[in-house]
Formats: sequence, C-alpha cells, structure tokens
Amino acid sequence: MSDQPSAAASDFASFTTSYFERLAEASGRLPIDTVERLANALVSCWQDGRQVFIFGNGGSAGNAMHLANDWIYGISKTFGSGLRVTALPANGSVTTCLANDEGYESIFSYQLAVLAQPGDIAIALSGSGNSPNVVKALEFCKESKIESYAILGYSGGKALELADHPIHVAINDMQISEDLQMTVGHLLMQWLYAKRGDISPRQAD
Repeated sequence: MSDQPSAAASDFASFTTSYFERLAEASGRLPIDTVERLANALVSCWQDGRQVFIFGNGGSAGNAMHLANDWIYGISKTFGSGLRVTALPANGSVTTCLANDEGYESIFSYQLAVLAQPGDIAIALSGSGNSPNVVKALEFCKESKIESYAILGYSGGKALELADHPIHVAINDMQISEDLQMTVGHLLMQWLYAKRGDISPRQAD
C-alpha cells in the first residue's frame, strides 16, 4: 500500500478523489491489446467447450471466485450456456488437503495437473506476481501447453516472465492492483454477454 496518501493529510473527500484518480490512471495503462487477446480466447473456449481455470491468493482468490460466477452464469443467463470456469481456490477441502500434504505452493498446480488439458486457459491473479503457488502453477502451464494469462501489479514479479500473456500495470498498491483484476474481469463479462448470440445452439442447449 506504499503509494497511498496519508489520511491525516487530507479530508475524506480529497482522499477519495485521490484514490479514484490513481485508479483511473492505472486503468489507462492496461495493455488493451492483451486484454482483447484474452477476450477472444474466452469466446473461443465458450464456443468449443474448453475449460478456463482462474486462481490467486487472498483478495485475488476472492476475485477469482467472483469472476467464475460471472462467467459461468452472468455472460448468458441461459440454462446450459456459459464458460466452463473453475476457480481453483474455491474448494476448501481440496486446497487444505494439498496444502497439508504437498505444501501450499502446490495447491494450484496439483489441481491443474488433474483437471486441465492442452487447449484450456489458465488465468493467474496476483498483485506481486511472486506467490510461490501462482509461480508453480504458471510453470506447470508452460510445461503442459496450457495457455496462460496473468493480471499483475507491482513489478509483475516472476509471473511476468512465466505467463504467456501478462496483463501488467506497474503500480505499488495492492488495492488498485486487485481493483484492476475486477475491472478486466467485468469488462470481459460484458464483452462475453454482448457476444452470447455468436454461441451456436449446440453449446447453448
């Protein structure tokens, strides 16, 4: 949270204005070409029935589960139609088992090793890009021909080099970094909703 202004130095209104200004500035630095690439990849997965895996820690884990909800249901709201999305942090029994038996750094890679196939997509959400379980999951994706994206803040960390398609905004603020994860995710949700008519009846049945 190092880029945040001091609350003692301003009243709430100016503090709020500063936050929104920083959020707007950071949003303006999103690599839209890479976001568009992800948008088109998700449409392709939706059309073909391929799977999407999304993961992160802490607030990023919460964002992953939120976006899984949006992309399974919110993009179509039609029975049987939606992306086949799995939020890897969502199953507490699985994650605690793997953390206990194999180490916390393995909670995502072990799930991907069982669930994912070449042609699927993995999306990492991380402020620092250095969380060991995120790094290990991206390493598995690279070895297994699973196309990977990563929405990153700060310097991007190790994930910046490991992800096939990083969506990186260099900002030293965890809350803004997590806001950008949801900004991208909700942008993609609305894009997918607008494209729902392009999904063939076979996928929508």
